Amino acid sequence: MSDFKGAMFLAEQIAREAGDLILRGERDRSGGRPEVESTKSSPTDVVTAMDRAVEDLLRRRLAEARPGDGVLGEEAGLQAGTTGLTWVLDPIDGTVNYLYQIPAYAVSVALVTGDPTVPGEWQAVAGCVHQPATGDTWTAASGDGAWLGGRQLRLHPVPELGQALVATGFGYRQQRRTGQARVVAGVLPWVRDIRRIGSAALDLCGVATGTLDAYYERGVNVWDIAAASLVLTEAGGALRGLRGAPAGPEMVVAGGDPLLADLTELLAELDADTDPEAETDLEAESDPEAGSTAEAGAAGTGAAPA
Repeated sequence: MSDFKGAMFLAEQIAREAGDLILRGERDRSGGRPEVESTKSSPTDVVTAMDRAVEDLLRRRLAEARPGDGVLGEEAGLQAGTTGLTWVLDPIDGTVNYLYQIPAYAVSVALVTGDPTVPGEWQAVAGCVHQPATGDTWTAASGDGAWLGGRQLRLHPVPELGQALVATGFGYRQQRRTGQARVVAGVLPWVRDIRRIGSAALDLCGVATGTLDAYYERGVNVWDIAAASLVLTEAGGALRGLRGAPAGPEMVVAGGDPLLADLTELLAELDADTDPEAETDLEAESDPEAGSTAEAGAAGTGAAPA
């Protein structure tokens, strides 16, 4: 047993408890949409009451079980610890899917070493991604493999780029989305097809499971990918950025080589890690949240919240 398998079991336990809380909330609201409490990087980048309730639950459970560890959560930020270990939490990865009652959302809980606010300076050592609507639960511990339920995951043989089913995602602000539209138009002719599922954690777990061949996205945060990145790497895959950079807000590309190398090269040729220059004030006019405290709180990760 690895040193971090106990942390993996704890991550699974509290992620499942959080999933139960979400499902109880779904039953209680009788078909109505969840309450939107605030927005972050744009009016469509929402935070629900359930996002905050789930993160509060996860933080309480971690304080009880591991009081010395730090905690970084999407909604409440960083609480420093004393052990050199930090729990990284995404209470609902795929909040817009949750808002619209699309089942592709997940609770993501990871334990990392290093500084999770700096790309390339942290490493996940235990984690769980739990999909409440389906009950699917991915777990991983450093050196102990990745699992979906009781099945150990090993990366499927990767196809050539032209036969690859590739997932991606899009940001919330107009300028970022304009650039991402250009990139996906450049990628699409060279792959089997594109999927936009709406949860980075589920995309990465899909690559580990074999329901997707590769994934790329600009603008993800550490809480979006921490747990799922370990699931993928323990299954035999890898994550990277472009031009030798680590995976992070500028770009995440994930899969197995040689497909991963080919997709990374294509994205670099497309300058997929850059945004177009703003040509008008339309974005500022349509984004009353620009410059908000929520957006400023994400500045440590180098990207708007995903």
